[in-house]
Amino acid sequence: MSGNAPKLLYVVNIPRFFLSHRMPLALAARQSGYDVQVATSRQDSDSVGRILERDLRLHPIPLSQHGLNPLAELRTINALVRLYSTLKPDLIHHISIKPVLYGGIAARLTRQRAIIHAMSGLGYVFISDELRASLLRQVTRPLFRAVTASAGNRMIFQNADDRQFFLKNGMISSDKALLIRGSGVDENVFAPEAEALDELPVVLFAGRLLWQKGIGEFVEVARRLRGRARFRVVGYEEATSPLNVPAARLGAWADEGLIEWLGKRDDMPQVYAESNIVCLPSTYGEGVPKVLIEAAACGRACVTTDTPGCREIVRHGENGFTVPPGDIDALAAAVERLIGDPALRQDMGAKGRQIVLEDFTLRQVIEETLELYKALLDA
Repeated sequence: MSGNAPKLLYVVNIPRFFLSHRMPLALAARQSGYDVQVATSRQDSDSVGRILERDLRLHPIPLSQHGLNPLAELRTINALVRLYSTLKPDLIHHISIKPVLYGGIAARLTRQRAIIHAMSGLGYVFISDELRASLLRQVTRPLFRAVTASAGNRMIFQNADDRQFFLKNGMISSDKALLIRGSGVDENVFAPEAEALDELPVVLFAGRLLWQKGIGEFVEVARRLRGRARFRVVGYEEATSPLNVPAARLGAWADEGLIEWLGKRDDMPQVYAESNIVCLPSTYGEGVPKVLIEAAACGRACVTTDTPGCREIVRHGENGFTVPPGDIDALAAAVERLIGDPALRQDMGAKGRQIVLEDFTLRQVIEETLELYKALLDA
C-alpha cells in the first residue's frame, strides 16, 4: 500500500459483525486505494483470524458489546483516544451505538476531521421498556448531539424511520443525516432456487437468538400450526445481551417437537434454498434486517412485523406480509396463508427478488458509501 493512501479506520464492537456486515465494503475500499484498518475487540478468535487472513491490520481495543461498567467504558474511550492520536487516520467509520458514542468522543478529543457514524438500527437502548434502557436514553441523547456537532461528521441510517427519530429528538442536524439502505447482499450469491414442494413447507427463523427478535412468537406460531409445516431455527446466542435466549431453551423446544434447531450456519444461501417461508417477528429496532434482504434475494416470501427496518424491505402484500408487533393471531394467520398457497409464495418471492435488485444490492451500498468517503476527504 502506498504511503500516500488515505488511512481508513473501521471501529466496530465485535469482529463477527464486521465480517458479516462490513468486510465486503472494507475490501472494496482497499481496492479503491484506501489503507484499510480495523479496531475491534478480541471476542471470537475465529472471526479475528478471518479478518487477519484478508491482510487487514487489526487494532484490538477493550470494547464490550453490552457491558456498562463505568471504569471499563472509560478504558475503552481512553484506548480509542490513544489509537486515534497514534494512528492519525484520515477517515474514521464508526459502526453501531457504542463505537459511535465512544469513538465520537475520542474523535473530538483528538480533533479528527472526517468521521462517519453508522447506525445499524436503534436496538435495545431506544426500543426496550426496561428501566436501564430508559436511563441510557437520557444519557445518550445529548452525547449523540455532541459527537455529531462538528462539520466533518456524517451519520448513516439504514431506514427513514430511524433518521426521522434522530432529527425529531434533536440528536443530529438534517444536513448530516444520510440514508443508505442496509448492508446490502450479493445478488449472485443469494440467488433464487426452486422451492421443494413435495413435503411439508419449511418456515425459517434466522438470526441472533434475542427475545426481541421474535423467537418466542415464532415458537408460538409453530405450536399453533404444528403438523402444517416444519419450523426451523438457525442462529446463535449473544450471551452478553440482556435479551439473550439460551441455546438450552431452543433445545427444549426442539425436544418438544415444535422446532428444528440447527444452531449457527455459515451456508445461508443453502439454508434459504431448503426453506419455503422466512419469518422474523422482530421488535428489536432493526436497521434493515440482513436476513430479510437475503431471503428476498433468494426469492422467498417473508413474514415480519410492521416496524422500522422490517417494513423497509418487506412490503405488505407484495413480497410478504407485515403484521402488528406482538400480534400472534395476525402472525400465525399470515404464515398459515403462505403455507397453504405455494403460487402466492412464488409470486411474492419473485417480487422480493426485484425489490432487492432495485434498492438493496451490495454493489449499491458500496458505491454510495465510497462516494461519501470521497466527499468527506475532499471537503
